[in-house]
Amino acid sequence: MRPHREVPVYRPDIYSPQAILDPYPHYAKLRELGPVVWLPQHKVYALPRYAECKAVLLDDETFVSGDGVALNPVANRLSRGTTLNSDGEDHAARRARVAHRLTPRSLRAMTDVVERQAAEIVEAALARRTVDGVEVAAALPMSVVPDLVGWPAEGRENLLRWGAATFDILGPLNGQAIQAIPAGLGMMRFAHTVAKRRQVLPGSMGDDLLRAADAGEFAHAECPALMIDYLAPSLDTTLSAIASALHLFATHPRQWQLLKAEPGLIPNAVNEVVRFESPLRAFSRKVARDTGIAGTALPAGARVLVLYASANRDALEWDDPDTFDIRRNATHQLGFGHGTHGCAGQGLARLETQAMLRALVTRVDRIEPAGPPEWARNNIIHRLGRLPIELIPA
Repeated sequence: MRPHREVPVYRPDIYSPQAILDPYPHYAKLRELGPVVWLPQHKVYALPRYAECKAVLLDDETFVSGDGVALNPVANRLSRGTTLNSDGEDHAARRARVAHRLTPRSLRAMTDVVERQAAEIVEAALARRTVDGVEVAAALPMSVVPDLVGWPAEGRENLLRWGAATFDILGPLNGQAIQAIPAGLGMMRFAHTVAKRRQVLPGSMGDDLLRAADAGEFAHAECPALMIDYLAPSLDTTLSAIASALHLFATHPRQWQLLKAEPGLIPNAVNEVVRFESPLRAFSRKVARDTGIAGTALPAGARVLVLYASANRDALEWDDPDTFDIRRNATHQLGFGHGTHGCAGQGLARLETQAMLRALVTRVDRIEPAGPPEWARNNIIHRLGRLPIELIPA
């Protein structure tokens, strides 16, 4: 497929190893070119600005997910039968099967436990003083999410690696994606084994799903995918947000002191962290019928690439977008997606990230860099791989 000759073209590969580690210069150049930009390497129309991304996310009848959200046919084929790759009533039904676990009331019931676990994690980190912020960031989602989903103790040591691979596969079919396929398949095999042997924790989401399948509400074969649907995204995205918060407050000490002085800013600070360092880079959508965006004609069968991370730095939407400012009203950031495909677990992600910030604000005077940060390489998830920091106790 070739674009109309008037569509601007961007030839550098935004999924090259260098672009993955430092994507923001590419996003800025894409936004300068226009609201719709053709990426010839991936044969996709990229949407680098906020307005167009939001419009596509709100029109899930024209821009569909059922044929996959990856930039390669292998991943789109492997992802069939998942919540991410579904539309309309099918999508709503899949989300409804776990919705009762994610209601505000259910999350409120978890708050005390999550706050207590966050406090224990921060106190343990303070005892060591110099820590890897990524390990600190991983501790809370790894202690909360597997229990909620019902994952057995066996195999939990693989969850972060498997979860990262599940995302990595959803980029183009480059070296990153190919290397991730064995680990992604490993997670699927393990989930099938857990469901088949009924090894889920009693009273968990997985237990609910198996009981509902027993009652004939849906097929048992759907249970493993539904467990992975929630487990994988709830680990990496939350880990990314917490680690980015540690990094940003270490490198923006005035913002940290402002947060300590006004802890009521914590919910908004989470939104600003997610806006500034969006955990999710981009997903594609397939164009279901001939349509247009910002004056650009899009034929049925084409793909658009919704660049969440670029939209969240769009100067047409945000004042001074490359500045981290926790006083900014960032409630409309797209880091958790938007519309019917918005992140189902964002309530829990917010709960965990806010709990970590509250535990830090009351116990830590300063967060200081203790070495250069290292960014992880992943086609889809933008997160730190290593973050040496020193926590100065209050």
